[in-house]
Amino acid sequence: MERDNLKIVSLLVENKPGVLFRVANHFKRRNYNIESIAVGPTEDKTVSRMVITMVADEKSALSFTRLLRKTIDVLDVKLVGEDDVITRELALVKISAKDQNVRDSVIELVKSKGVKVAEVTEDSIVVEISDTFEGVEDFINSASRFSVCSISRTGVTVIEK
Repeated sequence: MERDNLKIVSLLVENKPGVLFRVANHFKRRNYNIESIAVGPTEDKTVSRMVITMVADEKSALSFTRLLRKTIDVLDVKLVGEDDVITRELALVKISAKDQNVRDSVIELVKSKGVKVAEVTEDSIVVEISDTFEGVEDFINSASRFSVCSISRTGVTVIEK
């Protein structure tokens, strides 16, 4: 992902069917890729927050947010700067750990990074990371010295400071 041009768009939308499709369709029509998306209800159950990351220059991203504001059921749109928000992403990383030495090394990495073991089986360890995008990337890069079986990420979510 081109981190320098990664933009975070935070939307408040009506919590009803079809809204996600309409928003995503704007990305498709303008040929923007959604790098990540996180959606969930807010304190008002009739309203959901969508946090979408996309790669774009500042001018294009601002123009795109103006377009999103005109979308039916979109209540508010903000292009947010990382200095104005707290960002988090959740990732689950499954690491093959059939051998005790590998298990011990994975547990050592988990402790050194301050992350959490979600599950241990005979063959693997699943690690849970809740951190900034960079923190998640850092853990995944560190874990790459092991045999990583799979990774599942939620995408970035934000809340204003």
